[in-house]
Amino acid sequence: MASQDSAGKTNDQSKVSAISGEGAKPPNHAFLTICKSLVAGGVAGGVSRTAVAPLERLKILLQVQNRHNVKYNGTVQGLKYIWKTEGFRGMFKGNGTNCARIIPNSAVKFFSYEQASNGILSLYRLQTGNEEAHLTPLLRLGAGACAGIIAMSATYPMDLVRGRLTVQTEASPHQYRGIFNALSTVFREEGARALYKGWLPSVIGVIPYVGLNFSVYESLKDWLIQTKPLGIAQDSELSVTTRLACGAAAGTIGQTVAYPLDVIRRRMQMGGWKGAASVVTGDGKGNLEYTGMVDAFRKTVKYEGFGALYKGLVPNSVKVVPSIAIAFVTYEMVKDVLGVEMRISD
Repeated sequence: MASQDSAGKTNDQSKVSAISGEGAKPPNHAFLTICKSLVAGGVAGGVSRTAVAPLERLKILLQVQNRHNVKYNGTVQGLKYIWKTEGFRGMFKGNGTNCARIIPNSAVKFFSYEQASNGILSLYRLQTGNEEAHLTPLLRLGAGACAGIIAMSATYPMDLVRGRLTVQTEASPHQYRGIFNALSTVFREEGARALYKGWLPSVIGVIPYVGLNFSVYESLKDWLIQTKPLGIAQDSELSVTTRLACGAAAGTIGQTVAYPLDVIRRRMQMGGWKGAASVVTGDGKGNLEYTGMVDAFRKTVKYEGFGALYKGLVPNSVKVVPSIAIAFVTYEMVKDVLGVEMRISD
């Protein structure tokens, strides 16, 4: 009888401990973990974009350039032309704005992916009744899409002014003096809605792009770990080279699928810019105005052909492979340094 009472008390105590959260990580630890995860994502974004900044600028210039005033004919020629006319600073024009956007964007994106993955996995296990279930590639695609939409929407105005600062040259009739000047000028001259020009194609494009990036990257890592083609036993044994290869494959697939929407987004962002540089695409007199995403697609194909939807694809392909690969690897390495464990429960 005494042993039963003792056992009962022990069970009651364990229940109380579980309810009170005894033994659980304190709130400040959870907050610190979140901060470290956001820092890792921010560093990953800044490092990866700076590494490929010249190719990023050339891609945007090719996407929006006026077909009546062609200055950039390809990747090598375009980079040489920028170097010749604008020098070293021209190669990195707009990168400060890009980093100011991509650092919080990347931080939110990586963190949102982990949170979305955990939420989706919990629902999936509840629905199937299998507590050992893992995320499928399709579920990872959904988590990546959620993360991309959240991150892109949170920092979209920065993306718009980054595009305009990148296109701007010394010959531009109107000069934006920096990030905040560009934001205030667009708001004052074009209205608050102008800060979200091109948002819809961005949302549609981010679903396959970011979704595929995360899905392909994580699925490839899982496949390598499970099949052990290289004698790999666990995630910590994946070499930097192997992770770079997984990231490169993910970036290549994602950007190829979503690229036309990126072109349309960039062109819509330039619409309404009265002092646009002569490089901006148009009919020879001024840049084209678009009433919406469908109209932008229609006018681009009508005036320049279907191939215009892939303008800048080559420098983007050269850029996106190392960019995505560096971002994933940097993120995981910084988290390792900060002592943050991956929180995706699969």
